[in-house]
Amino acid sequence: MADRVYPAAKAAANGTTTTAAAANPTFPPTKGQLYNNTTRPVYRPQSPSKRRHSRSCCCSCCLWTTLFIILILVLVAVAGAVFWVIYRPHRPNFSVSSLQLSHFNLTSTGVNSKFNFTLVARNPNKKIKFFYDPINVSVLSDGVDIGDGSFPSFEHGTKNTTTLKTVISSSGQSLDATQISTLKSDIKNQNGGLPLKVQLNTKVKVKVGGLKTKKVGIKVTCEGIKLAVPTGKAPTTATTSNIQCKVDLRIKIWKWTV
Repeated sequence: MADRVYPAAKAAANGTTTTAAAANPTFPPTKGQLYNNTTRPVYRPQSPSKRRHSRSCCCSCCLWTTLFIILILVLVAVAGAVFWVIYRPHRPNFSVSSLQLSHFNLTSTGVNSKFNFTLVARNPNKKIKFFYDPINVSVLSDGVDIGDGSFPSFEHGTKNTTTLKTVISSSGQSLDATQISTLKSDIKNQNGGLPLKVQLNTKVKVKVGGLKTKKVGIKVTCEGIKLAVPTGKAPTTATTSNIQCKVDLRIKIWKWTV
């Protein structure tokens, strides 16, 4: 019986022949083949020990910084307490001893005035001295400046009381219509009197033991003054029992004064 012979190839519809052992069929590339790049750096995750080490260094730095700040604050507080116990510092005290108005003339353009002013300065400290620059004095009525003067510079010793006298005056000081109207209204409402405020501005240097500080600005404000306008040649005198003087430090920080 004769063997059957099968054809090795068969004709395609287009006349070409294909073999059973043709090249392997191609498949679409996988995602790994698409994104596989030999030049891309290999990611090596940081070991947990290195991360823990960096965190511990950061925590240690924050801890030591906080402890250092707390130590500085404690030292400052201790130094302040020791200073207070040794020196017992107090602000100087000021009071108005006398304020007389001998002349006051309000015109349509300005004011002429003359005050006799006596101030008492007291230093209650046993171990602290004050050195004052010249003191500028202003008398105001409802915010309107009606007289200016000054005290000379002086040294204020420990447990010392110093009496200062000066003349405060205004010679034809120009005022606007609003200020003149305000003064006229005050005189009318106060039955011929004026509500007054005295302001003093100066700089002071403090001596503690053998150490002197830099100059610091101070402002003294004395309020609660009522003074009648004189109608004749006799001056009028203010009642000083209710006058209160307040001392404020004026510290300059860059462009601002507080």
